[in-house]
Amino acid sequence: MNDDRRTFLTDLLTTPSPSGFEAVGQRVWTEYVRQFADDVWTDAYGNAVAVHEGDADASIAFTGHADEIGYIVRDVTDDGYLRINSIGGADRTVSKGQHVTVHAETPVAGVIGQTAIHLRDVGHEEYDDIDEQFVDVGATDAEEAAEIVEIGDPVTVETRVRPLYGTRLAARGMDNRVGTWAAAAALEAAVEADVDATVYAVSTVQEEVGVQGAKMVGFDLDPDAAVAVDVTHATDSPDVPENRVGPVELGAGPVISRGSANHPSLVTLAREAAADADVEVQLQATGTRTGTDADAFYTARSGIPSLNIGVPNRYMHTPVEVVDTDDLDALAALLGAMAESAADSAPFGLDLR
Repeated sequence: MNDDRRTFLTDLLTTPSPSGFEAVGQRVWTEYVRQFADDVWTDAYGNAVAVHEGDADASIAFTGHADEIGYIVRDVTDDGYLRINSIGGADRTVSKGQHVTVHAETPVAGVIGQTAIHLRDVGHEEYDDIDEQFVDVGATDAEEAAEIVEIGDPVTVETRVRPLYGTRLAARGMDNRVGTWAAAAALEAAVEADVDATVYAVSTVQEEVGVQGAKMVGFDLDPDAAVAVDVTHATDSPDVPENRVGPVELGAGPVISRGSANHPSLVTLAREAAADADVEVQLQATGTRTGTDADAFYTARSGIPSLNIGVPNRYMHTPVEVVDTDDLDALAALLGAMAESAADSAPFGLDLR
């Protein structure tokens, strides 16, 4: 990964962007794509779109979602503690004992309280739901807390981007900054190759709370095809039961989904583009739904041919998600090759004759 793209990825990962509060992260993304896009625009809720205007009568959108899971301030106790609710699928088993930032008008440092092991009935613990947990910002009463926070302020876990051995990288919010990074990389490749198809890069909002941004963009943009890039579960760590999900390895390449929302024509395009670009890919079965923005795109308007491509990710929805940057480089090459072939592959509908 070149230095510019690595810096861009780090900037995305270090900019908090919980669902419903994506504006700061979207500014990072739009600032980057403005360097090479023909045009960049946003909609009322902050979905961001950048475009390469091609000459052919074909268009393809590469999308990722900008938002991350988090928490939101629900109430302030008389003692100055903050009661919280989840934003998206926050994992109650990893939240206690974490440093957090309350994104008030001025950011406020806090911690999610955890009773000391000495004071717990060890061996009989149960995990409290998020709405039973609390943030300690150091305030001594509700009046002090009200001076620095408000009901409805978002909260994110405070973590670092940490390189692991080799090409592995750990951070909060890989889900799905790697997708928005990939969408931008795909557009950059399309511009450099001056591909015939019109290529959109899209950074959607509020995926973690029901693929809401993709519903908006799918209706408004109406591309000929949409490729939703998101993380998928790497199953090569010892904590994953073999019967839960298919074989996906970190560092073994992007993951092409088959079934449900994934249009056969786009599956073929992706596999052929991977072969042309000499990119190793993995396959994943999604018999019912993908759990990604592809589920919204493929039912937009009268149906947009869609595909989910996954980035192998360990420990999803925790503060220590792990990806392999080799997979990201391979993904950028794959999406670039798909952009080059899109005009020749269109239209993407099924031929039932």
